[in-house]
Amino acid sequence: MNKNDIVRLTIEDMSLEGAGIGHTDGVTIFVKDAVVGDLCDVIITKVKKTYCFAALKEVVEPSPFRVEPACPNARQCGGCQIMQVDYAKQLELKDSIVANNLVKIGGYDRDFVDSIREPILGMTDPLRYRNKAQVPVGLDKEGNIVAGFYGARSHRIVPSDDCKICSEKSMNIVYTVIDYMNENGVSAYDEATGKGLIRHVLVREGKATGETMVCVVVNGDKLPAVDSLISHIQSVEPSLASLVLNINTRRDNVIMGFETKTLYGKDAIRDTITLENGDTIAFDISANSFYQVNHDQMERLYSKALEYADLHGTEEVWDLYCGIGTISLSMAKHAGRVIGIEVVPQAIENAKANAKLNGLDNAEFYCGEAEVVLPEIYEKMSHPDVIMVDPPRKGCDVTALDTMIKMQPARIVYVSCDSATLARDLKHLEANGYRLQKYTVCDQFGHTTHTETCALLTYLTENSQCTHQ
Repeated sequence: MNKNDIVRLTIEDMSLEGAGIGHTDGVTIFVKDAVVGDLCDVIITKVKKTYCFAALKEVVEPSPFRVEPACPNARQCGGCQIMQVDYAKQLELKDSIVANNLVKIGGYDRDFVDSIREPILGMTDPLRYRNKAQVPVGLDKEGNIVAGFYGARSHRIVPSDDCKICSEKSMNIVYTVIDYMNENGVSAYDEATGKGLIRHVLVREGKATGETMVCVVVNGDKLPAVDSLISHIQSVEPSLASLVLNINTRRDNVIMGFETKTLYGKDAIRDTITLENGDTIAFDISANSFYQVNHDQMERLYSKALEYADLHGTEEVWDLYCGIGTISLSMAKHAGRVIGIEVVPQAIENAKANAKLNGLDNAEFYCGEAEVVLPEIYEKMSHPDVIMVDPPRKGCDVTALDTMIKMQPARIVYVSCDSATLARDLKHLEANGYRLQKYTVCDQFGHTTHTETCALLTYLTENSQCTHQ
């Protein structure tokens, strides 16, 4: 196999990154934009010892699962890797990815995984679901200001004036910020030189309240003609609730800086979620806060987490990686006491304020890394009945896992945005006294390869059977 060879393939499967997988002469070939079931001609782009990468040249016989992407930029943009796949098939693929990771990485028996897997929670409509648009701003080859999304595995901006998984309102706001820049001579940031002012435009929406925040990320500490910017935004969003400036002068690819200034309106916007049991919880969300990007699926995911926690009003719950308290406060309405731990100081302040907002006085919040704070405070406090974890993609630190094991809660509810690190962490917990009882996959991110999983573990009894191969 050589670079630029043209090969005819039947696509047999899809990778974790959304590429089609085919085989020829014992070589595995990964094909971007191909769909399982396609018969296609591909051009080899990179050759390794046992596998190759290829670009899709032509679909000879389309898969029954192939659909026309809703977005004309789907192939160029790195945001939606599998928009060309029928949504029902997307759900099937995601469900299989999680199950396969539990078997291959977690070491669970396949039949056992199939027996405890609950039906995947799919979206009613996999378009326009994001409550946050995070859009980079830059220059095209002609020096014009453009906004869009990064191409796959690059920092090349693919211009887009209507991302189909973001709201029309948020994209209109982004482009009216570009109008403001052009009219007032405000420069776009250039990654190559480190010069220029505006780096990103971030739009957050309260889906239940209609409140909107616009955050402009700048390579500096101020913006010119702020009144003009406010007028431009209000021309497309008259009820603008908040305009903030985020300062990021670092020469790296981290989007947000640490300092934020409010230029107009409030420091935070409000949103509410309603769980399946009828509970409604309100949240104030600042520019740097973590908040699930899919409002409707967040309600279903947190309802599942609450179901797994099985609270009866007296339990002590510890919520690690608690963010602004979204899960903590969902639990607090049904627990005796909730303790939340989060590394971002602003998020902790939001969490405390959100507890007051909801009239909940049985929730306490501590700032710091879970792996540091947890060992420090668990000896001084009563031990939890339930531990709730919702870590970043890297999963839980082993120190945090080992401390959880020492605390021996009756139940651990693990919400994960990366099933590979989930499987790794479950294997560690299983080796130290816990058993996976059931799990549910929840699709928070339609048309992408990402998903969320909620898993329930209970402390192992003497009569429990081994669940590993």
